[in-house]
Order: sequence, then structure tokens, then C-alpha cells
Amino acid sequence: MMRRVSEQTQGQAGQGRAGTAQIGVTGMAVMGRNLARNIARHGYVTAVHNRTDAKTRALVEEFGEEGTFVPGYTTQEFVDSLSSPRTIIIMVKAGAPTDAVIDELAPLLSEGDILVDGGNAHFLDTRRREAALREKGIHFAGVGVSGGEEGALLGPSIMPGGSKHAYATLGPVLEDIAVSVEGTPCATHVGPDGAGHFVKMVHNGIEYADMQLIAEAYDLLRHGLGRTPKQLAEVFTTWNSGDLESFLIEITARVLAKDDPTQEGVPLVDVILDEAEQKGTGRWTVQTALDLGTPVSGIAEAVFARALSGHAEQRKAAQPVLPGPTGDAAGGAEGSGGFVAEADAEQFVEDVRAALYASKVVAYAQGFDMIRAGSQEYGWGVDPGAMATIWRGGCIIRATFLDRIKDAYAKNPELPSLLLDPYFADAVAKGQEAWRRVVVHSVTAGIPAPGFASALAYYDGLRRERSSAALIQGLRDLFGAHTYKRVDREGSFHVEWTGDGSVSQGLSCAPHHDGADPGGSAPSWCPGSAALAGRGAQASLLTRRGPGAPPRRAGRGTRRRSAARRGPGRAGPGPPRRPAPAPGPARAAPAGRPRAGRCRTAGPGTPPARPGRPRARTPRTP
Repeated sequence: MMRRVSEQTQGQAGQGRAGTAQIGVTGMAVMGRNLARNIARHGYVTAVHNRTDAKTRALVEEFGEEGTFVPGYTTQEFVDSLSSPRTIIIMVKAGAPTDAVIDELAPLLSEGDILVDGGNAHFLDTRRREAALREKGIHFAGVGVSGGEEGALLGPSIMPGGSKHAYATLGPVLEDIAVSVEGTPCATHVGPDGAGHFVKMVHNGIEYADMQLIAEAYDLLRHGLGRTPKQLAEVFTTWNSGDLESFLIEITARVLAKDDPTQEGVPLVDVILDEAEQKGTGRWTVQTALDLGTPVSGIAEAVFARALSGHAEQRKAAQPVLPGPTGDAAGGAEGSGGFVAEADAEQFVEDVRAALYASKVVAYAQGFDMIRAGSQEYGWGVDPGAMATIWRGGCIIRATFLDRIKDAYAKNPELPSLLLDPYFADAVAKGQEAWRRVVVHSVTAGIPAPGFASALAYYDGLRRERSSAALIQGLRDLFGAHTYKRVDREGSFHVEWTGDGSVSQGLSCAPHHDGADPGGSAPSWCPGSAALAGRGAQASLLTRRGPGAPPRRAGRGTRRRSAARRGPGRAGPGPPRRPAPAPGPARAAPAGRPRAGRCRTAGPGTPPARPGRPRARTPRTP
């Protein structure tokens, strides 16, 4: 466990000797520099390093009085300056740059040393790196850091993953530098390997949804009431004193109140190009949620809205061609009145506030559902209540109602959905009529509000006793023989749609796709059944490559390599190919059978399907 240095020894930049630094930070861009300053301010002797010397020298010269810094101008010098076991925080761009720094540092480290990635890495990359370094005896911790450059300096929210052993050394430092709320540090051990970066990714996804909802509220108020940005800044300031109190609502008021510094009296928001950029963590959240089978529609709509905003040429081409609503329903410009009568303005503002709160609750509920799903998939044991606790301060999505979320999981750690907690269920139920009115206003006025609408659709989909999915499963059974389950009995069923219309009960063809059908037990419509055996190439080609299937032609799923491309030692012709079967008369698919297809719904005797894991791919740099 690290101990802070005394006040008398602080401020001695450059005075550290080899092996005296307690912790090191490499990567002196804004986030890395501010994190290093934060650590040094808390009394830890901090080694600092950057790929180029200039940034290291600038940090020491400008902020050397804030704490004890030990500059390292080469990687070896930086590593040698650290006491054992060494702890190094990497603050560089995610992706290949992080791998390059790890590859450079790892050979210089010893068993028991700790490497920390404090960037926005994809959690699958973190899992890969942790496993590789563990084999060398090096602990690797993926740590999510939220709060931006200001938070990194003054106190962020920190989500550390990695081993418990690594956290025993690293944790006290992180808890010291994190912001505290009611005496509790906004930092805790999230779970092993990629758990920290996974939770940070979901945090960022919720952040996407939150900002999209705020932007929709602003758009509806501005064009519904015809108000100016400064007038709306006052609305958001008022909201920030109630149940919507949060960092994002606070800074929304600041942005709307700001005039363009280069043009007097022109709102800043009116001169900002309406193309929202993104670094990638929102996309990662949606992609991972799809792999986990967890609906995060609010986050997805926020990502798609940003993507649409970036299609500037497409939007420009659509404006003179695609008509919108006309007359009183259309939103107006400020000063001319909007689609809401002045007498109804106060009620409309309250309706939008209620819709915003309800939609935010849905976004957070979906995010926490995803954290639970990821924790179960990877065996992390993440405590959702602890995540709500450390998000109360320092991070971008900090909000008063996170206390409510913390309390909800404290009362019921197995809460199926945040929306089912009595407080949130009651709050959303009370606001749902206003929520519905706002969505109707947005549709009739032609003002897109995908965040509000999708959140309401999720709420309705969750609460309804019966959904439209029954029809979807019926369609899947007709065109693909995927079977269906019934509400009145157990098992899997299939209708002989192109035959006599009878139902096969309690059957699944999955076990019979190896081509064997002992005793004729497979359903007659299954491609592996005895009934379809020997019926010609067509049935085989529709399902799998089995004995007797004609050879594939080059260029369709295979690629024949020439002797020159086989490489050294493989210049020969290679093994002889299996002769193609003698051509026979073409046979049609058996009458009365549906198109052959693999049935994926398990029935009695079918081995349980393994849960799908996301592919371990290297994602693009965020």
C-alpha cells in the first residue's frame, strides 16, 4: 500500500532519485497531465513520462510546485524511477497506441508490477491485454475515468477493473484522488479484467442518451413556444433545482445563456454547426448490447441521431423535397410564437419536464440492465448499487436521482428493472400522460424526438401483458421452420404449412443436423430426417455440406490458391481432391415440405444453447 510523502518533501520537482517514485503516469496530453497533477497534489511522488520530452518538461516547469514529480525522459529512466512493485498508469489514445505503449513497457517490468490503462479502451481489448500480461506475472487493470479534464484534475469518478491484488495497491490512490460525495469516494473495485472499462462504456452510452433527451427537450421548447435560447436557459436553471438536478442540466443552461463571443447578441448555440460528433463509446455500447441481447433503445437512438446529424449533404438534399406539417401544427421561430398557444405554455413546459425525467429513468434502467447482463456473461459480479454510488459525483452523468438508484438496489439487489422500484414506478406513472402528450406534439409538429418516443415505446413494451412478437414467431415458423412455443402447453411446435396444416408437437430438428436419424426420430420437415434422406442434392445444399454434395465452384465461398501463392515448401499440387459424384437427374424438393432450414429453437432432449459471446475483435479507435 502506498503512503503519501510529507508536506516538507512536496514541490521538489525533478529531485526524485531512481526507485523513489510511488506511481507513474505516461502520456502527458490533457487528461494524463491533469491526472498526474491530481495524484501529486495528494502527496504521492509521481513519475511522469511522455513520448516526446517537451510535454514532460512543460508539466514540471509549469506545475512543479504542486507536488513531487520525477520526470523520465526515456522509457527506461521512467521505469527505473519507480519503487517496487511498480505501478504505471497509461493515458494515451485507445487502440493501437495503447498496445504500443504496453509492448514497450512490459519487457522492462517484473513479476508483480501493475500496468493501468486509464483511457477509453474497449473492454474486449482490456480482457485480451489482461490475459496476456497475466501470463508474464504482470497485473493489468482497465480503469474507467469520467469527468473530463476538469474531473481528472479536481476529482473524477473512477471505475477500476482488474485483480483484487492490483486494487489492494492501486485502490487507495484512486480513492484519494476521486471526488467524494457525503464522505464516500466515487471509486470502487468494479470487477476482474474488463469490468471497469465495460461499466465506463455503459456510462458513456447513458451519457449519449441523456444528452439526446436534453437536446430534444430544448428543440421542443424552442419551436413549441417560440422562445429564445436565453429564455430557455432560465427554464433549465429552474429544472436544475428539482428532480432533474444534474451536471448536464446545469451546463445546458450555461450553453443556452452564452452569446457568441465574436458576434454581439447572437446565441452561441445558433452558430454551432448542427453535426454532433462521437468518439465511439456510444457505438460500442449499442454493438455490445446487441451481442448480449439487451435492449438499450434510448442509447441506440442517441447514437443514430448523431449519425443522421452528420449526413449533412443528405439532409440538405432532403429539405426542399420532403414536406413536413403545415399550418398551426408546425413549429415557429422565436418571437413569432410556436405550435403551443401562449395560454398553454406553462403546462407544455411542465409536460416536457415530466417527459424528460421519465425518459431519463428509462435510459438509466436500460444501462443498468446492460451492466447486469455483461456481469452475468463474463462472471464479473458487478454491484449495480455500487456503480450508482460512484456515479453521484465527478462524472458527466452525475445527478441527484442517482441517490434514488443507489437506494433502489440497496433495498433489492436483484431488482429485475429499475422501472420496477416503487419510487421510479410511481414517478414514471405520474408523468406518463404528459410524456404521451409531448410525443404527440413532436409528431404533429414534425420535430424529431426519437429519444422520447423510443423510451415511451420501451415503457409500453415492458408493461403490456402480450406483445406482437407472437406474429413474428409465427412468420418465422412459416418461412424457416423455426418452430414456436405455446401459451397453453410446454414444448416446441411446427405447423406443416405447405402440407396438410397439421402441427408437430414437442419436436426440434437441431440434434439431427449431423445427418443421422436413428429410428426416424427427427421431424419429417427436418433436413436431417430419414424422410428427406437421399432426396438429391437440392435438400443437402439448402442445409449443409454433407456426403454426396456436389463440389463448390471456385469463387463461391472458397478460394483456390496457385502453387506460387502457397508459399515456401508448398509448391506441390497438394492432396488430390475428392472426385465429384456422378451427375444425376435433378430432383425437386419433396412435396408438402417447407423449405429446408436449420431450426434453432430447442425442444425436449435438445442440448441447451450456449450464450453467445461478443467476438473478440479489435475495435476501431474511439
